[in-house]
Amino acid sequence: MKIQGKMFLWLSVFILAMAVLYGVWSKEPAGTTALFLAFGLSVMIGYYLAFTARRVDAMAQDNKEADVADEAGEVGFFSPHSWQPLSLAIGGALAFLGVAIGWWLLYFSLPLILIGVFGWVFEYYRGESQNQ
Repeated sequence: MKIQGKMFLWLSVFILAMAVLYGVWSKEPAGTTALFLAFGLSVMIGYYLAFTARRVDAMAQDNKEADVADEAGEVGFFSPHSWQPLSLAIGGALAFLGVAIGWWLLYFSLPLILIGVFGWVFEYYRGESQNQ
């Protein structure tokens, strides 16, 4: 994690330099603001990664003599399938379409969004995946 933290902190230095240069050269407030916000985001991510790297054990990527196989093992748990993202996608698309067409379309999108959110949150509390 040390390497990623350093990468983001160096990236933030570059973004800051580009934000100042862009702001002075173009005098355009929207792009300058976006670059300064990108600088802040990069600093936050870099600081978090550097802060976390001091509190966890050294990983294989921090060792210059490490092999690729040193970091092998279980990565985590991934859901095998879920229909909830489809419901959320359709509901979200209808909600954004409602902004363009008419607010009445939100009446149809809200139930789909709620079904998707509640289904996703409680997906492993029912059926064969339920903890016993």
